[in-house]
Amino acid sequence: MTFSLIRPLLLAAVTVLVAACTSVGTQKTPAPEVVYTVSPAAERAEEARVQALRAQPDWSFQGRVAVSKGSNGGSGRIDWAQQGSGYRIQLSAPVTRQSWTLQGDAAQGGGRLDGLGNGPREGSDARQLLLEATGWDIPVNELPDWTRGLVLRGSGDSGVERDAEGRPRRMRQAGWVVQYLEWYPAADGTPALPRRIEASRDDAKVRLLVDQWGQDTP
Repeated sequence: MTFSLIRPLLLAAVTVLVAACTSVGTQKTPAPEVVYTVSPAAERAEEARVQALRAQPDWSFQGRVAVSKGSNGGSGRIDWAQQGSGYRIQLSAPVTRQSWTLQGDAAQGGGRLDGLGNGPREGSDARQLLLEATGWDIPVNELPDWTRGLVLRGSGDSGVERDAEGRPRRMRQAGWVVQYLEWYPAADGTPALPRRIEASRDDAKVRLLVDQWGQDTP
């Protein structure tokens, strides 16, 4: 695997932003090993939350992310904008003013990565494109659901552990383990949404701390 394409950007991002992302990169509190009883009322509330989020195809969030795979990793600010199945993800190091942008479509799988030293790069698999260019293994095609605390469509409830409010607490899907460590409560007509998420697969790990959600009214 080669990292020559964006090594200067990664080094700068790691040096400048690892401290800013301490809350994402170093907090490793696991979800408690306990089985919750979900009441019928909680099940109905969770079904309503899922339906409300599915009805909002356009949304966004801003936050901090830390990514690692083996001994390679980095951290920075993340801005995610979703329109239907299409997404635009920007990771930036504010102090050095360096950034890269990944645009893709979760339904089609392909993507385009901008911000590389030798120009943009495209591929039919956005996750593989990002892995080859940066060394980071990020499940970009599944994250539109996972970041909002949604089970992948058509996957059923197998491998999903829930909290007392019926929301996903820990999921095993698509080869990844996704844990929800903190939530924003429902407020002003906005459903409950995750604040702190951790996803891992083998030696790959993604930690996300959402500072602000944006939801468009359908």
